[in-house]
Amino acid sequence: MENRVPDLIRFPIGSFEPHVSMTDEERIQVIHQIPEISRRLRAIIEELTPDQFDTSYRQGGWTIRQIVHHLADNDMNAYIRFKRALTEDEPMANTYREDQWAELPDYQATPIEDSIALLELLHRRFYVLVWEMKPEAFRRKLRTVVVGSITLDIALQRFIWHNRHHLAQIESVRSNIN
Repeated sequence: MENRVPDLIRFPIGSFEPHVSMTDEERIQVIHQIPEISRRLRAIIEELTPDQFDTSYRQGGWTIRQIVHHLADNDMNAYIRFKRALTEDEPMANTYREDQWAELPDYQATPIEDSIALLELLHRRFYVLVWEMKPEAFRRKLRTVVVGSITLDIALQRFIWHNRHHLAQIESVRSNIN
């Protein structure tokens, strides 16, 4: 039982569980979550002070500032992976050292607002891309180092889960501050 507590702090919404055979209606519900991500992020951080952005969600974990900048970096990478999977035959998704990216100077020097604005614009583009895709296009695949070969259906679900996962981490910080 003790081992589960750190997991619940690190993974407040649990681990990713893909729905392998999504219906068109289920996919539409997932796609409609994309625009909500940046709106929810804005609402969560709205009342935080600049000092609170440097609060970690757990001991040894990222700060709110790092999480917000990570979301922008991750979602840019996800968008490019999707486009590559739509135009290439099962491309290998590029990996990046997110832990080291979080330590780069832009994570401290760039205003959080810049990453939120980037997410809003990127999510508009991503929404249009996936909304206009034909159902069969979601069966196209990409390969990752971590999970192997996955369909775009699963990549889309993972995209939403990843954002919800980090939003829940930020919410946990906010609830402990207030």
